[in-house]
Amino acid sequence: MTWLIDKSPTLYERLAVEHKRIEAAMVLLAPGSKRNELLQKLRQLDIAAQTNEWLSSPGLRAPL
Repeated sequence: MTWLIDKSPTLYERLAVEHKRIEAAMVLLAPGSKRNELLQKLRQLDIAAQTNEWLSSPGLRAPL
């Protein structure tokens, strides 16, 4: 019997989905404060993804 496992998306996957959603919303906006806010959110998502990748890396060790 095969069991179906309900796997929730990883943080990286959730960040990627949100990144795509914001990029799609930006296409509809003219330059201005709302578009700038979305650009800032994209930068934050990129930093979060990079930090998550770094923290998840196998070479990371606890400080001595």
